[in-house]
Amino acid sequence: MTAFDPDRPIRAALLGAGYIADWHAGAIKATPGVELVAVCDRSEAAAEALAQTYGITAYSDLDAMLAAGVADAVHIVTPPQTHRALAETCLRGGAHVVVEKPVALSGKETREITDIAEETGRVFAAGHNFMGTPGYQRLKNRLEAGAIGRVAAAEINWHFPLAPLRSGPFGLWLLREPKNLLLELGPHLFAFAVDLFGDLDVHHVALSKPVAIPGDTDRPQGFRILASAGDVSVTINLSLVETMDDRSVTLHGSTATARYDYAHDVLVVEAENAADIVANPFLRQMGLAGQHLREGVVNGARQLVSLNRKSPYGLSFAGLASAFYGAIRSGRPLDQRFDGASAVKVMTAIDAANALLPKPEKKPKAASRAKPKPTVLIIGGTGFIGRALTRKWVAKGRDVRVLSRGQSGPFDDIADHVELFGASLSDPEQLAAAFDGIEIAYHLGKSMDATWEAALKNDVEVTETIARAASAAGVARFIYTGTIASYDMSDPDVSITEDTGFGDEMETRNIYARSKAECEARLLELHRKHGLPLVIARPGIVVGKGGPLQHWGIGRWHGAGAVRIWGNGKHILPFVLNDDVADALILMAEEDAAIGESFNLVGEPMLSARDYFDAIAARLGARIKVKPSHLAVLYGTATIKFWLKKRVFRRGGLTNPSLADWKSRAHFSQFDNARTKQLLGWQPEARRDEFLTRAIDHADLLGF
Repeated sequence: MTAFDPDRPIRAALLGAGYIADWHAGAIKATPGVELVAVCDRSEAAAEALAQTYGITAYSDLDAMLAAGVADAVHIVTPPQTHRALAETCLRGGAHVVVEKPVALSGKETREITDIAEETGRVFAAGHNFMGTPGYQRLKNRLEAGAIGRVAAAEINWHFPLAPLRSGPFGLWLLREPKNLLLELGPHLFAFAVDLFGDLDVHHVALSKPVAIPGDTDRPQGFRILASAGDVSVTINLSLVETMDDRSVTLHGSTATARYDYAHDVLVVEAENAADIVANPFLRQMGLAGQHLREGVVNGARQLVSLNRKSPYGLSFAGLASAFYGAIRSGRPLDQRFDGASAVKVMTAIDAANALLPKPEKKPKAASRAKPKPTVLIIGGTGFIGRALTRKWVAKGRDVRVLSRGQSGPFDDIADHVELFGASLSDPEQLAAAFDGIEIAYHLGKSMDATWEAALKNDVEVTETIARAASAAGVARFIYTGTIASYDMSDPDVSITEDTGFGDEMETRNIYARSKAECEARLLELHRKHGLPLVIARPGIVVGKGGPLQHWGIGRWHGAGAVRIWGNGKHILPFVLNDDVADALILMAEEDAAIGESFNLVGEPMLSARDYFDAIAARLGARIKVKPSHLAVLYGTATIKFWLKKRVFRRGGLTNPSLADWKSRAHFSQFDNARTKQLLGWQPEARRDEFLTRAIDHADLLGF
């Protein structure tokens, strides 16, 4: 490969506009001599939203982007099953590629990508980003300098919760088969082993802590893999339950033990010293304390001056990007941490580990092979509330159509009563087909947008399109889930009912609350002018089986063991059981008086945030560290970050929610649920012990 023209920037594009694309974008923009120019995603709305954030061009067709010749390099951040084909398209289209992990579904596919890169003279880099951190390079330097001695054993850990295993969404690729979990997470761990020690031989795989996936079989939440690389014994541990974050590499050498925490970029080396037997313990611990102090100061300073853009995770992508673009610029071989040969070794070792997994159980089958005849449509039916609602309708004898991107999901066991239907929510023709034969329709969906313009397009306009399709189909009921977050809940002296307005300054609210309120306003206009049979539901803080431990409606979480609650945590919160919400949504469809009304689905006043966490400690034996928050300070800090991002980092489309919005997160105002109970006959759980049993004991909050 020849060196790149030094007089012009390397133009980079993103292929995929999901969560991880933002991290790649940040790394690209932080790399000297590289310019982020485009993003491509099959979802035009997703591509345009990301393009607006970074001021780049949006494409919805890869061939069109490649034909336009706008990019020299492409970061492929699409679902794993698409990587191999897209990598070939980009390489043969003349672009260098970074491919997110897993780079492919097997060692064979990875080798094919590597061969095509060599054939086309392009750089192929594997997205094993954690090896791009500064601390990992220091670990390698210590190892190569002999400071750790001869390594006898290594432990590579990933102890980090994977919430979708317990709370969904269950249609994700990584949950479709047990082996996908190892394909998704294994590359991080296997890449460390391969880079440090070479080819890896896998000897044994043990699974633990299985969790039942709705409508499917069990998935393991724990993996223990025994392997070797030459004389080094390698143990790889994955634990995906609610556990304290420990993502680390520990090397046991003849001279020292080195532990590298790659999630926080902290390297500590513990070695013997030759001091007097009395002074030895003191000096040993002081040496460790000094190393921890240094790591804390360096990492804290980095994040402070960069507004978290130089967090360890951000630095890992920056290191990957630096190596990738450095190879393109210089024409020299790519750093072996990320090159194709290493990627092949990593994926081949994962193939060997997956070959040792027990044969998966057969998926449960429906009671009959009858084809569903749905009269209920649920948009968002695979979500937390939607799953409970779908099953309750089936139990009542109704067949349900669930809009879903995949053709498998959490209803395989009742597939004779549930039809999974793929349709674009912005396509009137596809929506018309989705509404065929439907009498009752629910829109439980939501979009999480970074800008108001994106929310208008992806949430508000989509909701209007759905409602018009429902009206054209002549549905008897259209039920929309807004959110109590749209209310101003900052005043503890206010009691909120359905007659309480959202306020006149919605532009000062967070985007989610504002978008949901705008959706409601547009739908009510359709109800008044065109007779849309509308009912609006606004759920509170929903808990129960399938819900997450780390619920952000309660506070800001710092892993599974610590939470900074909104406010002081002593006032009553609007908790409600998921099953009770589903019951209310069915009553809204059955009660004619509900049309044109809105209902705040909040349970009986019962628990404060502190009460809730005390109950978790008493019932599950897990004491979570609970800290109060000063909301005015959070608002002030957020305001400073907002102006720095806007003025210094030139980020577009940002909003800065008001102090009242921050206070609303604490749910200071209380709710009166009398109307819902009177008009619908709704009876949310009022017994404290039974509520706690269902909200905590049976909710599988910790995963084991």
